[in-house]
Amino acid sequence: MSVVEPLEDGLRLDKWLWQARFFKTRALAAQVIGKRRIRINETVITKTHYRVRPGDVLTFPQGHSIRVVRVLATGTRRGPANEARMLYEDLQGMG
Repeated sequence: MSVVEPLEDGLRLDKWLWQARFFKTRALAAQVIGKRRIRINETVITKTHYRVRPGDVLTFPQGHSIRVVRVLATGTRRGPANEARMLYEDLQGMG
């Protein structure tokens, strides 16, 4: 079984976090990733280019809270908040 991820499969983690409006910039998302504070499916992620796919469960800090969300879609742009909300399911009911 290969662990190589095809580039066309999924969306970069930093870009997805930005598009889903968890961070104001991709640079802020990249800082959190670089500090080893994001887990995908219980695996600590250290690379901003890690590919996020529908079904992945992300755990990460946001402000003073820990967010746990399931990726529903990768999206194509950073749209308004109501559009961004369609990209994920909040597994803690945090709106």
